[in-house]
Amino acid sequence: MSQIPRNAARRTARLASIPLGAAGRSAVGLGRRARGESAEVVNEEMRRRTAEQLFAVLGSLKGGAMKVGQTLSVLEAAMPEDLVEPYREMLVRLQDAAPPMDQAEVRRILDLELGRDWRTTQIRDLTPEPVAAASIGQVHRGTWHDGRTVAVKIQYPGADYALRSDLQQLARLARVMGTLAPGMDVKAATTELLERADEELDYPLEARNQQAFADAYAGDDEVAVPAVVMHTEHVLVTEWLDGVPLSQIIREADQEVRDTLGTLYLELAVRSPTRAGLLHADPHPGNFRLTPDGRLGVVDFGAVAHLPDGLPPAVGRLARRALEGDAAALVEGLREEGFVRPGVRIDADDLLSYLRPFIEPLSHETHHFSREWLQQVSAGAMDMRSREFVTGARLNLPPEYVLVHRVFLGSTAVLCQLGARVSARSIMERYLPGFADPA
Repeated sequence: MSQIPRNAARRTARLASIPLGAAGRSAVGLGRRARGESAEVVNEEMRRRTAEQLFAVLGSLKGGAMKVGQTLSVLEAAMPEDLVEPYREMLVRLQDAAPPMDQAEVRRILDLELGRDWRTTQIRDLTPEPVAAASIGQVHRGTWHDGRTVAVKIQYPGADYALRSDLQQLARLARVMGTLAPGMDVKAATTELLERADEELDYPLEARNQQAFADAYAGDDEVAVPAVVMHTEHVLVTEWLDGVPLSQIIREADQEVRDTLGTLYLELAVRSPTRAGLLHADPHPGNFRLTPDGRLGVVDFGAVAHLPDGLPPAVGRLARRALEGDAAALVEGLREEGFVRPGVRIDADDLLSYLRPFIEPLSHETHHFSREWLQQVSAGAMDMRSREFVTGARLNLPPEYVLVHRVFLGSTAVLCQLGARVSARSIMERYLPGFADPA
């Protein structure tokens, strides 16, 4: 990647090339099958080339386009296997291995941000190639002048425009599609997402968020957060964190490791707002790893929800009401919190039926999160002909819950990718305000 396309029309044209390319390959495939080639071989090659194009286009665009790809890499666990399987590997690569900047551009940015003498006064032995590359910046490994191994995160030139441009287009599309969700205040939710996306571009803010997490978890036996070393507007230097990426754990680990890491992962999401006053709000696997000493390593604090009083107790109370089957109290509580807007009529029993599959993990002492389970419980909610879809379309997402919803939805999907067996109910009883005592 030499330069992120900034012109909105060019970015849109790049995105349009994905379905157009797939259509062209389909036409070629028909011709090859007509000449007697194996349908299985032709189809496999078409899927592989489409997946490669998906990675190349989203990876080169960076910004919001790539964030959509990263979101798909998390939520793919809820999609039908025959639809997503050919693209899973490419989606996972978008988490931390997108096409990088060239080395000359990296040196130019560091010269501007750190001064031309940074190689002798600050960072030595910087890796020529990035160890990770994602939607807003890429990470190199180096040695700080005091001997510490550090991660050097460099923001792409033009990443700010790319992210804002893409998300504004997505916001406009969401408002048009809002007719499918008459209960949703789409403008308020998309405005909140745009404002939070702006925060991800603010490296000084990210540095403060990361250091607050590092202070809260300093010396912890289960969670590791690298401390911040220094930052500028477009460069963030932190201590290095060794570990096996969660994406590799998903592919290769045995069940015991999956269960342990899944438990730590869910505990972090539920417990950190009380402990740190913050919620890590980017749950995709590229941001987590298993450290050599068995802890859950956490990186990338660009997306963070500030919750100085912890998670709202209403979250726990509503989960408990749904679990106990109190449909009337559930509707009342959802109205109080803004999940059902004034004037929107919703049947209490239909609402309980809609939510009950998603809180099933809290009905058992231990729940096995799996792709098969998530696909089963999501099928009705995604089928526009179903009663569940109609009920879900009447619900609203209040702006103050946007990031909380993102975390719990994304975390559930990642636990299903992990295939972890987790005592979710016990975790909620210990750490989720309002759940153990709904009164």
